[in-house]
Amino acid sequence: MTTTQTDAVLSPKALWTIVGLLSASITINLLDRQVLSVLASELRTQFQWTNAQYGYIAVAFNVGMMCGQVPAGSLLDRIGTRLGLAAIFVAWSLIGAAHALAGPGTGIEAAARAILSLIPGFPILAAGLSGFILLRFLMGLSQCGNYTAGIKALAGLFPAASRAKAGGFFNAGAQFGSVIAPPIVVFLAARFGWRMAFVIPALAGLIWLLPWLAIFPDKQTMTAIAIKPAGKPMTSASTIGLGQLIRNRKVIGFCLIRIFTGPITTFYWTWLPLYLRTGRGMSFLALGFFASVPNLIGMSGNVVGGMLTDRFVKASGSVDRGRKIAFTCAFGLGALSMTMPWVGNDYVAVLLMGLALFGNQWVAATYIGTVGDVVPQQFVGRVNGLAGLFDNGAVVLAVLYTGVVVDRYGWSPVFIGAGTLPFLAMASLFLVLRKIEPAHFGPPGGVR
Repeated sequence: MTTTQTDAVLSPKALWTIVGLLSASITINLLDRQVLSVLASELRTQFQWTNAQYGYIAVAFNVGMMCGQVPAGSLLDRIGTRLGLAAIFVAWSLIGAAHALAGPGTGIEAAARAILSLIPGFPILAAGLSGFILLRFLMGLSQCGNYTAGIKALAGLFPAASRAKAGGFFNAGAQFGSVIAPPIVVFLAARFGWRMAFVIPALAGLIWLLPWLAIFPDKQTMTAIAIKPAGKPMTSASTIGLGQLIRNRKVIGFCLIRIFTGPITTFYWTWLPLYLRTGRGMSFLALGFFASVPNLIGMSGNVVGGMLTDRFVKASGSVDRGRKIAFTCAFGLGALSMTMPWVGNDYVAVLLMGLALFGNQWVAATYIGTVGDVVPQQFVGRVNGLAGLFDNGAVVLAVLYTGVVVDRYGWSPVFIGAGTLPFLAMASLFLVLRKIEPAHFGPPGGVR
């Protein structure tokens, strides 16, 4: 290591401060994202939207998330995590605040109607809906890079022995954001009106930029200090294209793991309250408490699961063996979703759903650690962008079809399906990703 590299090495305190900032960023991300969900019933009543029409908004956000994954990953690889995440953060904050300017008769509504009218076959929408659809698409387009930025940062800053724990703390911010959003948004809407409930969290969150820009290393420093996977020569990022990356077997394995695990957390975020209300007959007051319990248990899965993964790696003496033990345990817990049709006791059901979310978040923490074991830091943005593209494509399909399945066949097939997905993810790990070791990214025809 050169003198410049030695001088650039961050202290443990600085490293964990960065983890805290990354966790805070994704907490703010989820808070800004969930404002609309919390206000949905009020907006639907005020603007007279049907459930199906409101569903267009949810789908628009997930389509934006899907479309933005690869561009966001490429941006982060090109300009670095420090400036890349700052730009993404500003973009989604301003778009979030702009929701306050939407509604019937607004300029955003007129512009959105003109844009959406260019899409062949797009239906005529209720008043006010077009503006929110456009804004949610842009929100998803900008927010998707936050997760990739966190994985890219941790892949370069933390060794294999502690990366899963760091990833767990980072990803726990998402669950925490989903827990704190309802009381904050309800308070702001009751005190200042629904429009300010969009503006205040979005603009207040920009304060995060000050410590982030002050602490996180610039691209040149990150390149100097980034931890490199052992055993493989470094390859210039400019010599590897997206086509070569997507043909790599290990990248395909990462994509499949995201495809089969990403929709599970979204399923619980989107449908859990409705399931407890209509599938289990809980009162509205009981719903307010029980709907938060699985998310709280799931949040602990990030931290506890990440720590367990690091312990397995240390105890086994092998990154490959330790990660696979952790993945297997986490997939097993995630499969508990399929028990719902046969669980009559509501308390037991809530606990089992919490354990399923715990397992899925443990998968996320272990996945974050594994990316850095396999992919050089200069490729992480694009690789995770590709994985996120397929992840969010699966989420879009899940959002579209879950309601249809529930309407026709009830909740049982949905939960059985959710419990089957972890087994498909496990097959992707052992049969496609295979050994957890540095991938070879060579010239065209040599990628494997």
